[in-house]
Amino acid sequence: MPSVYDTAAIGRDGDKSAMYYFAYGSNMCTARLARRVPSVRPLGPAWLDGHQLHWHLIGNDGSAKCNVRATQDLADRVHGVLFELDAERLDDLHAAEGPAYHFLELETGRAQGPVTAAIYRGRSEWLDDSLTPFGWYRDFVVAGAVEHGLPTDWIDGLAAVPVATDPDPERIAANREILQETPDNVILERR
Repeated sequence: MPSVYDTAAIGRDGDKSAMYYFAYGSNMCTARLARRVPSVRPLGPAWLDGHQLHWHLIGNDGSAKCNVRATQDLADRVHGVLFELDAERLDDLHAAEGPAYHFLELETGRAQGPVTAAIYRGRSEWLDDSLTPFGWYRDFVVAGAVEHGLPTDWIDGLAAVPVATDPDPERIAANREILQETPDNVILERR
């Protein structure tokens, strides 16, 4: 199975900075992720077995963000997107995700076979099941799922998550603007 840093498997022979990253929340939206890393290459739909998606991580704005919780039940599956990132240039991504997450390597599945990928998973002290996501945040998650062709029933479940109205109109506008962007640091062709 290719590892998180297996450059031959991701087409960057000899470049030790290439890595796999599994996104399941707002970072599935390529425009959102592209704001946080110098370059990004979408590799397509992927999944994480033995986990469930929750909207309970305490965000910097006090609203709920996505998190995956390990269940060890292989019937549980979280759908997401596999990306190739530059492993040596993740400072902005780590800063955006903040201290609420562990940065781990876990086995993910995809049509081409399993791969070990980097993933963010919430720290227990940053979880609160009483929180609700803001509408713009849920829209990032749904947009990313649609953009990358995740299963329709998964997308429908994401779209059905109740939301709260963000009290900050400037934050709403800034995030809605990202949804309309076509970033220029996305690599679409295979190297």
